[in-house]
Amino acid sequence: MTPPPRPRGFVRAVGTELVDDDGPLLLRGVGLGNWLLAEGYMWRFGDELASPRQIEARIAALVGPVRAAEFWRRFRDEFVTEKDFALIAEQGFDHVRLPINARGVMDDDGRFLDDGFALIARAVSWAERHGLRVLIDLHGAPGGQTGTNIDDSPNGIPELFMSERHRAHTVALWREIARRFRESETVLGYDLLNEPLPNEWQHRYQDELIALYRELTTAIREIDPHHLLMYEGSHWATNPDPVRIRFDDNQAVQFHRYWCAPDETSIVDFLHLRRETGLPIYMGEGGENTPAWIYAATRLYESHGIGWNFWPWKKLDTLTSPLSARVPEGWELIADPTATLDPDRAWRILEEFLAAVAAERCDVRTPVLDALFARPDLHLPAWTGRSGSGETSIAQFTAAPVPEGIWHHTAGTAYSTDEYVPVEVTADAPLSFAFSTRPGSWHVDADDPRAVTAQWDDGRLQLTAARPVRVRRLEVRT
Repeated sequence: MTPPPRPRGFVRAVGTELVDDDGPLLLRGVGLGNWLLAEGYMWRFGDELASPRQIEARIAALVGPVRAAEFWRRFRDEFVTEKDFALIAEQGFDHVRLPINARGVMDDDGRFLDDGFALIARAVSWAERHGLRVLIDLHGAPGGQTGTNIDDSPNGIPELFMSERHRAHTVALWREIARRFRESETVLGYDLLNEPLPNEWQHRYQDELIALYRELTTAIREIDPHHLLMYEGSHWATNPDPVRIRFDDNQAVQFHRYWCAPDETSIVDFLHLRRETGLPIYMGEGGENTPAWIYAATRLYESHGIGWNFWPWKKLDTLTSPLSARVPEGWELIADPTATLDPDRAWRILEEFLAAVAAERCDVRTPVLDALFARPDLHLPAWTGRSGSGETSIAQFTAAPVPEGIWHHTAGTAYSTDEYVPVEVTADAPLSFAFSTRPGSWHVDADDPRAVTAQWDDGRLQLTAARPVRVRRLEVRT
């Protein structure tokens, strides 16, 4: 088997494009969520076991500190392995976004932890071997940048912006990351803070966020002149206001999109930002939805020349990620913070969990991968196609109102009949769907399917009709 080509040159910003030594890039990646920063929803835990600290406390209470330490050592070694990187590359992704927790690489006194950095270095080595790049993402900054469960904040508030000590540790951490990886062309870049300052915090500490971004930029550039720097806006990386300014000559703006209409209305602020600032933009997190939504959203980004990263690669018992690990028997007792059970039994369940998360033991959710890469086989609502110039919102071009909640299928459950909102197709208003290869066959669900003509042309299947016909869905096969 021919080894995959290695990336050539550092990724860098040239105008509004990201390029390497081979030319312009349209990034297509996946996030390794949960590996180096545990998130409870990926374990099928509730709100009381949502954060890394809560999960760690629960496992220690179940099996004791010695076994808990062994569990976490094995989890780091087994949740993501080189087999995952090989499969990621095989499926067509070109990079991974690697979320890290500051607590894994730095202690409370600011001393660096070589064991934690070794995990990052190992990921970079695996990526290089399989022709991938790694975007290093500070998902949990010292003190917490969001004040929510996703960042390991100790007190549920964004103390990074309240404490000079946490701020200094964050600057020191990025200096150390830059020192260790400044020569690696496999490292795509540095994602400085994941989703800082959501909700009310976005207004209270915006100036502090901008000042910290400036300080981090200066600190990194004193050590590393090469790597791309990525800056996320506030409020779950959806508010572009803090990143409308240029911090560096080699930078990009990252945004995240979940549970919204997969059309231009959801990204218009960032399209304007790209046009106004001349900076590249990148969709760094999105998913947790149906294959149809994933298909439509990903085609949207690519139609505007925007690279993307899907979230996340692997979860427990899921329809919405490429890999799904099977739930061990008795897992509901682990997930219930009020349940007590014998430590030996708890340990057996945790060992079964560790075995279940191995890539070769997981179920591959092919519809998710097909949706991401526009590969037939797919079952697509008509609203996932593009009508006319494609700049019309879905709500404007459907022939019936869009049902409330249609964009919130967070578990990936199938659409109900009324969520296949029809689109009117005529000779003057065709409906087109992009695919990576020509489908072998297709079926159109319409008021009168015989009146609909389907034609394959330059990567798109285009539906037209001599008279107005309402189309509800399209099914394509290889």
